Amino acid sequence: MKDLAFGIRQQLQTQLPLFIFVFVLFAMGVLFGAFLVQALTLEQKEEMSRHLGSFFQSVMLDEPGSGQGSAFLAAFSLHVKWLVLIWLLGLSVIGLPFVLLLDFLKGVLVGFTVGYLTGQLSWKGLLVAMIAVLPQNLLVVPALMALSAASVVFSFQLVKYRLLQHPGIGLKPAFGRYARTAALAAAAVAFAALFEAYASPYLLQWISPMAAAGLKG
Repeated sequence: MKDLAFGIRQQLQTQLPLFIFVFVLFAMGVLFGAFLVQALTLEQKEEMSRHLGSFFQSVMLDEPGSGQGSAFLAAFSLHVKWLVLIWLLGLSVIGLPFVLLLDFLKGVLVGFTVGYLTGQLSWKGLLVAMIAVLPQNLLVVPALMALSAASVVFSFQLVKYRLLQHPGIGLKPAFGRYARTAALAAAAVAFAALFEAYASPYLLQWISPMAAAGLKG
């Protein structure tokens, strides 16, 4: 048990600079996504506003306690697809740039969503973002960042082992650490999916009337 705790602590120390780098890349994506909102034409904003209004109306009409199992599976499947893609790309050196690109794109999606909601609804949009976007991403984003950092480490170890024939480096322990990080990331996004399925609908139903009124106004 002590050896496992020591190994995890050592792994965190090794990957912390990479985690920070990946998080900065994600933050740049968030800023870029927020700026993209300003590039939307008036017609695009009006179309998105209609879709958003329809979404709020459907939330107000739906029963929050129905379909939670399906909602959980849908949310978990979406998050796990990101994890699986990052994990698979990390198994090859040529996939490393695409891992970093995915982190940037995730930031763009979050930044665009928050930026659009805030731009359309002002403080009400910020409240919607805090309810519908922030909570699950407090788990999803760190999980993606941790797995991305682990994929960078594993890719470098592949280079040392296969291309440089670096002595004393075995892939089996490295792969085990990589797989363990992926499992922990999957557990984190499972908790995020649970929140999306079982808590977010009630919170959204509470805020939807206010948000819909803001769109009309």
